[in-house]
Amino acid sequence: MIDEKRLIEIANEARKNSYAPYSNYKVGAALLCKDGSIITGCNIENCSFTVGICAERTAFSKAISEGKKDFQAIAIVGNTVDLPTPPCGACRQFMSEFVEGDFEIIEASPDGKYVTRTMSELLPDQFSL
Repeated sequence: MIDEKRLIEIANEARKNSYAPYSNYKVGAALLCKDGSIITGCNIENCSFTVGICAERTAFSKAISEGKKDFQAIAIVGNTVDLPTPPCGACRQFMSEFVEGDFEIIEASPDGKYVTRTMSELLPDQFSL
């Protein structure tokens, strides 16, 4: 069973490490691996906007670089109070490379409101080879 509220807390804490001087939109992510470990990420902006990286991709990149390959869920928390933060299109496609359709994505706001959806719901027609 996934402790969604705990994952949201961890993602919200990771959000504090965000580097977002251009948008001021700080995002944190907490990626739950099937072995029970949790890998965090935050968004990191760059003045050349396209080379920045989202929190979700940071968490997945860290996990994969540490040898993690099996994932259960991710919580994403952004700045917007009362409005859960969904992953952008690029992150949806990136995550779909490493997870199955039943992978849970917990979209949350800093005040703890959240909705949980599966990868299949957010990206029904993923690009794959």
